[in-house]
Amino acid sequence: MRDLSVALVAPLGDADATVQSMPDASPAKWHLAHTSWFFETFVLRDNVPGYTLHDERFPFLFNSYYEAEGARHARDRRGMITRPSLEEVLAYRAYVDAAVDDAFDDLPRDARALIELGCHHEQQHQELLLTDILHLFAQNPVEPAIWPGARKMPVPMPGPVAWIEGTAEVCEIGHEGDGFAFDCESPRHAALLHPHAIADRTVTNGEWMQFIADGGYTDPRHWLADGWAWVKAEAIEAPLYWQRGEAGWTRFGLDGRRAIDPAAPVTHVSFYEADAYASWAGARLPTESEWECAAAAHDPAAGNFLDAAGPVEPRPSTGGPAFFGDVWEWTGSAYRPHPGFRAAEGAVGEYNGKFMSGQFVLRGGSCATPRGHVRASYRNFFYPHQRWQFTGVRLAKDV
Repeated sequence: MRDLSVALVAPLGDADATVQSMPDASPAKWHLAHTSWFFETFVLRDNVPGYTLHDERFPFLFNSYYEAEGARHARDRRGMITRPSLEEVLAYRAYVDAAVDDAFDDLPRDARALIELGCHHEQQHQELLLTDILHLFAQNPVEPAIWPGARKMPVPMPGPVAWIEGTAEVCEIGHEGDGFAFDCESPRHAALLHPHAIADRTVTNGEWMQFIADGGYTDPRHWLADGWAWVKAEAIEAPLYWQRGEAGWTRFGLDGRRAIDPAAPVTHVSFYEADAYASWAGARLPTESEWECAAAAHDPAAGNFLDAAGPVEPRPSTGGPAFFGDVWEWTGSAYRPHPGFRAAEGAVGEYNGKFMSGQFVLRGGSCATPRGHVRASYRNFFYPHQRWQFTGVRLAKDV
């Protein structure tokens, strides 16, 4: 699992891995070091007698947001960390990995649980690593590709959306069982559903082009007030990384700039855009309860996820209901605690709970999410204006 992080940065030079393109993104080098800091701090330092830190300066540089761990380097200045070099960060990872391997047999149960949490934490950063590299390279005027794109055969547009009926009922949502889940997925609880229907697939690029052609970004009727203010202030005219030229629409991806595939799921759209599109389409966004109850009957393993370093892109629907992979799906639900939620004791209690304000829930995973990382109860969350992740749209409606 840790090897994948290293493989993802293999095409990068030290400069590529150092630069920070915006405050929401982090340098590749920082992701590699931070995920190692997590294991060094919570597993090795706290559970291995006599453990010696690899470098006493690193906790200040590579702590993310853990107030209990003390002072840290400002998030929006991570791109100023020109030293240590990428090579030194990779050596730090090797040092921590070797120390965990040596100590593993003698670690208490709680420490082994932290290793499991750390592995899932790293999978989250593997996705962030890709989306942050994509955003960084999109700022470069020559728009370099990280990996060459695979040759694609034309794919027909999927047929009209089929609606999955959901009746008024009490549905159980949230994690249950012995498998891993993040704290924000629990406890399992009853959710009341009203009569509704949810689309069997996500919105395509071609459908989004119709929204644009119909004045979707210039008509305030479909927009929330905050969303319309954002559109005007940021001069938003299309999803992130889209450009319109003489030959039509193109997008920038990890394989460089290419023509947009109208059959593929639209991605890199904000909550504001998703909500406006749903209004334009005469629908709405699903609640997270509606989404989870519909998705629970489908196999997450069947989705298009990150399997190895290489081209990463949402794929066109091949028919039939699909709820996992390709693009994260905005819901209309605020990211708030499930009833009965309690944060864990200690620093790791800061992992999710303190972010339950002002953000919206996304479900299902994306093409950049490591395979096996998500499940029906998995809750991702972002602020409504953010769209540098692989975020898309599934519609719902009242019936």
